[in-house]
Amino acid sequence: MSRLDPSLIRSFPVFRCLDDDTLRAILAEAVTRRIAKGTAMFEHGADAREFFVVLDGRLKVVQVTPDGEQVLIRFVVPGEVCGVAVAIGRPDYPATAMAVADSLALVWNSARWPALCELAPALAVNTMHTVGQRLQDAHARIREISTEEVQRRVAHAVLRLARQAGRKVEDGVLIDFPVTRQDLAEMTGTTLHTVSRIMSAWDAAGLVEGGRQRLLLRDPHKLLLVAEGTASLQ
Repeated sequence: MSRLDPSLIRSFPVFRCLDDDTLRAILAEAVTRRIAKGTAMFEHGADAREFFVVLDGRLKVVQVTPDGEQVLIRFVVPGEVCGVAVAIGRPDYPATAMAVADSLALVWNSARWPALCELAPALAVNTMHTVGQRLQDAHARIREISTEEVQRRVAHAVLRLARQAGRKVEDGVLIDFPVTRQDLAEMTGTTLHTVSRIMSAWDAAGLVEGGRQRLLLRDPHKLLLVAEGTASLQ
């Protein structure tokens, strides 16, 4: 049982419109779990016996193709629900979620999903809204990979991460968790070499500043122009 104060999670999208009594009842069925950096929270193809809400840390969700190539699907940030295969009637996890930083999550037994949704119908509505948003993001990425040149695709990926997990700082917008150039290559259907060339050009032009543990967008507006195809820095 989690003793987490409901006020700390009331703003999470999955719990939107739930009152404190309902939140307490839902939390009473959860446990907290720590996931060490580099550890899988759940693995592709495993029985989806649990679902999660991330409280702290970062996860990346990946799939491996039949020929062994890894594809980065998305990152999961604090406040997000994940592993909720039960909500779409799937018995197993469709991907692997790996902690890219030490993380903390609330965990529920998937068998309790119907009862939790009966207790709080908004929980099901909010979860399906999240699933719908992720589906829209997936469609956007497919369209970008199919129709846009690579620099625009990388710009879209960086801006998407900034919207999801960035925070405004004095010098721009900071994504303060590890996002590697290989990650960006997997997200955009290109090679590490190509992403490295693009990011180096952007760094030299003052658009971004990279590091091992962060990515700073110094000129998000110019990056948006690149994504829209009205500017190029290669």
